Amino acid sequence: MGLVAIFVALGAAGAWSAPYAALVIDARTGEVLHETNADTRLHPASLTKMMTLYIAFEAVEHGEIGLDDEVRISKKAAAEPPSKLGLRAGQKIKLRYLIRAAAVKSANDAATAIGEAIEGSEAAFARRMNRTAQAMGMTRTTFKNANGLTEEGHMSTARDMTTLGRHMLYDYPEYYNLFSRQSTDAGIATVSNTNRRLLSSYRGADGIKTGYTRAAGFNLVASAHRGGERVIATVFGGRSVVTRNAKVAELLDLGFQRAPSRVAMRLPAKPAYGATIRMAMALTTSPRPVARPLPGPSEALIAALTLNVASAVEEAQAEMATRSAVPVAGIPPAPRPEDVATPVAVAAAAGQDPEIVTRLSSSGGRHWGIKVGRYGSRYQAERVLLQTALREIGTLDEALRKVVQTPRGFEAQFIGMAREEAALACRRLQASGASCTPIGPAS
Repeated sequence: MGLVAIFVALGAAGAWSAPYAALVIDARTGEVLHETNADTRLHPASLTKMMTLYIAFEAVEHGEIGLDDEVRISKKAAAEPPSKLGLRAGQKIKLRYLIRAAAVKSANDAATAIGEAIEGSEAAFARRMNRTAQAMGMTRTTFKNANGLTEEGHMSTARDMTTLGRHMLYDYPEYYNLFSRQSTDAGIATVSNTNRRLLSSYRGADGIKTGYTRAAGFNLVASAHRGGERVIATVFGGRSVVTRNAKVAELLDLGFQRAPSRVAMRLPAKPAYGATIRMAMALTTSPRPVARPLPGPSEALIAALTLNVASAVEEAQAEMATRSAVPVAGIPPAPRPEDVATPVAVAAAAGQDPEIVTRLSSSGGRHWGIKVGRYGSRYQAERVLLQTALREIGTLDEALRKVVQTPRGFEAQFIGMAREEAALACRRLQASGASCTPIGPAS
C-alpha cells in the first residue's frame, strides 16, 4: 500500500491530533499551488530549527563564528529534553557537529548551544530569529527559543514556515545537502535523519525538516524535485509520522501536477544581515556628543579616487545638495576636506612644531569593515564605493575599498576599520537612507 493510500485509509480514524494546516508552492517562483489554514498560528515544534540553522549559516558567512570553532556547552543546553545529541555541560564541540545534529537528528541541546554560541544567550538569539523572520516576510511568526520546544507565544504558520524553507534552499544551497543525509557524523555520535522515511520513499525528496511536540502534532516542511520542477509542501498537525508523510506525499504529487514544466526562476530576496552589534567598551557616562574636526583625506585615498572621479563627484555633489544640513540622530555631518583644520595646520599657523600623536584603537585592532551593497558588476560596486567615500570622507578616509566577488554578485566593502568606526559609519550611512552592514573579523 502506498503512502497516499495509507493516508486515505486512516483518514476516517482521525489523522490529525492538532489543528491541521497545509501549503504547497512552486519553489522556483513562490507561487501557491494549494493551501488550507495556511495563515493559522500554530506550534511549529522543531521546524523552528530551520531558522536556527539559517542564522548559523549566516553567521559563518559573515565571519561571526567558524565551522571548526569549539563551542562550550552550557548547563542550559545540556539540560534540554530529547531529542538530543547527549551533550554534557562544560564540554567543547565544533560548531559543524552541532549544525549536523540540529539539522539531521533535530537535537534540542545542539540547537540551544548554537544560539548561545552566536548571540551569547538563547533570549538574544530568539530576538535575532524574530528580526530575520520579519525581514523574510514571516509576519505571523514569533520565536521564543532556538529549538522549538513548546513555549507560550512561540508560534508560526504553514505559510511562514514554507517561506523559511524556500530561503533555506536558495540562500544557502551549499549547506542544503545536510537535510537529505540519511545519517551523519555529529562528533560524539553518528545520528540518523528524523525524515529518513519520506526521503527513502518519495521520489525526488531531498529535505527539509520535521517537527514534533505533543502540542504541535507531527509537522513537516518537505521539498522534492523532478526534472526542472521543484515543489515545497508544509503540513502542521499530523497524528503520526505515517499519516503526516502520507499527506505530504499527496501534497507534493498535487504540486507537481499543477506546477508548469518551464517557468522563469524568481529567487527570494535574501534578508538583511541581522547580527547584533555588541560594543566592547563599557561607558560609565553618556556625554552630549560634540562636533570635532576630522583629518583630511590621505594621499592613498586621493590617488584611489581617480577612477571615474569626475562623474562620481558630480553625482555625490548632487546627492549632497538634496540632503538636509541638520544632523540626524545626533550625528554631525562630515566636514568638507577644505574646511578641516588639521593639527599640523593649526601648529604651523601658530609658528609651533606640530605634535604627533599616535591613536590606539580600543577595539583590539582594525579588523572590522562595512558592506554597502551587492551589485551585478565590479564596475557598479567600485562606483558605489567611490561615491560613498566622497560622501563620507570624514569617517571613511582611513578605510580601504574592496570589491568581493560572490556567487550572488559583487559586494562593495570598506575594510581595515576599528569596530567603533564601522558602527559609526553604518549609523551615518543608514541615517541618510543608504545600505550598510558591519563586517566582523574573520574566524
